[in-house]
Amino acid sequence: MAMTKDAIRITDLGDTAFNVEFGDAIDPVTNAKVTALAGAVRLARQGGGLAGLVETIPTFRSLMIQYDPLAADRAGLEAEILALARANAEAPTAKGRSWVIPACYDADLGEDLDQLGQRAGLSRDQMIGLHTGTEFTVHMLGFMPGFAYMGGLPEALRQPRRASPRLKVPPGSVAVAESLCAVYPWESPGGWHLIGQTPVRFFDNTRSPPALLAAGDRVRFRAMDRAEFEAARKDPSPLMPEGS
Repeated sequence: MAMTKDAIRITDLGDTAFNVEFGDAIDPVTNAKVTALAGAVRLARQGGGLAGLVETIPTFRSLMIQYDPLAADRAGLEAEILALARANAEAPTAKGRSWVIPACYDADLGEDLDQLGQRAGLSRDQMIGLHTGTEFTVHMLGFMPGFAYMGGLPEALRQPRRASPRLKVPPGSVAVAESLCAVYPWESPGGWHLIGQTPVRFFDNTRSPPALLAAGDRVRFRAMDRAEFEAARKDPSPLMPEGS
């Protein structure tokens, strides 16, 4: 059953979790409500509220609430969460960190960029300018640890996923598909279009937290030349993305 524009729906996920759903589509307004609720829940927990809450997991259109059934009053917890959702749904204000991620767009690193440009009637430099001129918003993490789904891709860069996925996508590959942008943290199969690479590690077990980005973060890319890219790839330790 389709939801109305302003509806908030609770759905069960077994006896230890439930979803707070804000809509049926992937769009910035819906995702902003998810991010705002996640932020409100975090503040409530810091204040000693929401007894029994274990973890929250944001998605494009919902926030999963995981709880300990032995420590939480399910009905009470649901009522508290729903009140927070309604209080933050009208004017979501929670914002994540802001990042500038360096990336090299050379043809061998972004082998699909020229083809995307041909379809859009734009040169490689114009396509790079579009990508680096956009502020992306992290909607959620999924597929693999550290893989951030970033919304806001310009229309000229939007194409369906590849008909034949690659068996191996290099780590650090900057990729686009549909209305989304992402960076592959590790080598893996993938069906997105490759437009460049970054030497920044999007997942690192030596960091806390190990995933670089989180839902609600805002990301811009800056173009780096091949010499800077190769130097950073050999010794990434001095290279830190500009975050705030």
